[in-house]
Amino acid sequence: MGLVKVASVSEVKADSVNEVMVGDTPYAICNVGGNITALYGICPHRGGPLGQGTLHGQFVVCPWHAWEWNCATGENDMDPSQKVATCEVKVEGGDVFLNLPA
Repeated sequence: MGLVKVASVSEVKADSVNEVMVGDTPYAICNVGGNITALYGICPHRGGPLGQGTLHGQFVVCPWHAWEWNCATGENDMDPSQKVATCEVKVEGGDVFLNLPA
């Protein structure tokens, strides 16, 4: 699939998380202190929508059961062996792109 535009930088407010869809797949776009990262948007705990969560420091908090996932690494705050898949983000010309596998 390659680079897919998912948002403009102005839509990804500082210290926030946004849900974006690429086809039927949700992603959580995090902006932690100006650093934009992306995670697969489904919490592995019970399937909660991570992009509809909130930020707690560098972690996105699932809105269903408050499990926390590191926005940059995908690691769970309590058990780093549990992870959510991350996506490479490219910011170019005011746009946010995800680099998705073919």
